[in-house]
Amino acid sequence: MHENNIYEIGLDKNAANYAPLTPINFLERAATVYPDRLAIIHGERRYTWRQTQRRSRLLAAALRRHGIGRGHTVSVMGANTPELFEAHFGVPITGAVLNALNIRLDAKAIAFILQHAETRVLITDTEFSATIAAALELLPNKPLVIDIDDPLYDGGVCLGEMNYEQFLSTAEHDAVDVDVSDEWQGIALNYTSGTTGDPKGVVYHHRGAYLNAVSNALCWNLPAHPIYLWTLPMFHCNGWCFPWTLAAVAGTSVCLRQVRDVAIFDAIRRHHVTHLCGAPVVLNLLANADPELRKGIEHEVQAMTAGAAPPAAVIAAMERMNFHVTHVYGLTETYGPSVVCAPQTQWEALPEQKRAELTARQGVRAPMLEELMVADPETLQAVPKDGKTIGEVFMRGNLVMKGYLKNPGTTQAAFAGGWFHSGDLAVWHQDAYIEIKDRSKDIIISGGENISSIEIESVLFQHPLILEAAVVACPDDKWGEVPCAFVSLKQGVSLSRDEVLDYCRSELAGFKIPKKVVFGPIDKTSTGKVQKYLLRERAMTSD
Repeated sequence: MHENNIYEIGLDKNAANYAPLTPINFLERAATVYPDRLAIIHGERRYTWRQTQRRSRLLAAALRRHGIGRGHTVSVMGANTPELFEAHFGVPITGAVLNALNIRLDAKAIAFILQHAETRVLITDTEFSATIAAALELLPNKPLVIDIDDPLYDGGVCLGEMNYEQFLSTAEHDAVDVDVSDEWQGIALNYTSGTTGDPKGVVYHHRGAYLNAVSNALCWNLPAHPIYLWTLPMFHCNGWCFPWTLAAVAGTSVCLRQVRDVAIFDAIRRHHVTHLCGAPVVLNLLANADPELRKGIEHEVQAMTAGAAPPAAVIAAMERMNFHVTHVYGLTETYGPSVVCAPQTQWEALPEQKRAELTARQGVRAPMLEELMVADPETLQAVPKDGKTIGEVFMRGNLVMKGYLKNPGTTQAAFAGGWFHSGDLAVWHQDAYIEIKDRSKDIIISGGENISSIEIESVLFQHPLILEAAVVACPDDKWGEVPCAFVSLKQGVSLSRDEVLDYCRSELAGFKIPKKVVFGPIDKTSTGKVQKYLLRERAMTSD
């Protein structure tokens, strides 16, 4: 009770002094303050912030005409194009939740997600029509399908009732009210493979999306009006919340359908790109590209990276190319980046290699994350900051998800003890920077994408000639990590590596297929538990 608290009496929330936090407001401000500034570049297409606001509102109005509102899901299977950027505003304006689909998933995984999310409308790029067509065949109740027919993609077929531009034209006007009365409302749904085969639906709220958008700008020292190149997939943690960040700073998005070194350097040169994000595989791609591709690029480019820790050698190579690397860490459950390797002034005087080693650590909490610790997973007691004692990484605060959709048991387990349990194992250095050493989840992060080792194992176990299987991460110069499968065959049978891989191709998405297959006994404890740490060591030395 606060009847005696003078700061509560007669000082209630009202329309004049309180509004729920939502990143939709960033769009409204950018369109009002910088209406004629360029918001999006895609091939020959150019949209100002005023035009982006209008198109996003038309999308919202068209969705409402088709019955979409609070509690509904709109899924988008899209490349990095204006349509997916607009969906980050148009969908939540209606009160609905945006589900940006991972374009690398196979039809069975996509079908599971669409059914689990109860998708009402599916907006899909024709590049992915084969996968989507197969997924739709698996659904008992099909959503309304709208096609993105991008002139920059030549191929695919239209599957829906109309294309995206025709859908926008069904809106009677762009004067739409924003249906966000509570910042705890869901704004986005992102699926992560977690530790089991079926993806888990991670729910973001408007408050977290707003705060992480601001956090991105703060921890990256992002100036007003940056030129940002979309080398990071917009489907991945909503592009680490950067569609909303770019609206907050009225930046320019340079869209890129496919991540290719020629296209990246050409875009940097032509548009004077100042910032880009991506997994370490992207940095590796650029660092090992033909030096001729970099000709004519004289300005410094800021690069933010996360995923499997980038090798110090790659960071050093990027620095020599005048790309300044900021290393961040997070999970789908934390809106993407929630930890940043914040650079210290004294690092500048260090030798290149030592500076790169410090930058390769995961870092400290981002500005809008309340707490971060490395602790014993059973007692939740923080480990000493000695750079040696291993514990689990825990976070809590506004940059942690609402929870897992339709999965209360897993949600409660993830939040046990009032902390989010990341499942990642790390040490805590004396300067309070964390450094990840291993993963308790056995998740393989390949090219920035999560791969469940258990999912691959379950597929291998279904092969009639395979007795046992275990999958671990194996270091890879290009992808950071790739799956390595250890296979034990049934007595008296034979199976070749190519036969195993062909079988996997018939059951798994391409990026989940093991890159190595090792035949023979699988290391186990006396109680039969697979010793994956020994398998990881073997994976590094096996041909």
